[in-house]
Amino acid sequence: MIRQLVQRWGRTQFAAVTCLVWFLPLAAWAGSVDLYPGPAPWAAFGLGILLLVAWLVVVARLRTIEVEPRPRRLDFSAMSAAERRWSTVFAVCAICLIGWLNGAATVDWGILTPKLAAGRPGPLALFAGLLVFLLLALAGAVVSWRRSAAAFRARARGHVGGEPVL
Repeated sequence: MIRQLVQRWGRTQFAAVTCLVWFLPLAAWAGSVDLYPGPAPWAAFGLGILLLVAWLVVVARLRTIEVEPRPRRLDFSAMSAAERRWSTVFAVCAICLIGWLNGAATVDWGILTPKLAAGRPGPLALFAGLLVFLLLALAGAVVSWRRSAAAFRARARGHVGGEPVL
């Protein structure tokens, strides 16, 4: 099964997708360790650490799996400059979105709500700035994903920037 997924996705995308196996328990631990006292958050941490070790073993064995040469989306060494640039912009925008959502989920908005209701200019400017940041990060992610996908399709067709790849 691992060989089939590596053939389909390539080594880099396989490693990126499978890292969620250990990342999600650690994220659950980080989000719950201060909210729920007791052993439950530490069980998630222990599970995350065990899965991290297992994931590192799987990733280390990826070198032994032969991969047929064909265009893959996350093949960094084969990416064109445009594809690499737009993929980087997408990654930055995605990180900004995740950070914004993390902040929105963990910040106590009860302090800001009465001041917003009173129409105070400082909190209104902060709220407007946060919404503008969210919309810019979302628009940037959508546009950069589309441009990166178009650059990948051009590379997969054997043309980069209108010139055939030799």
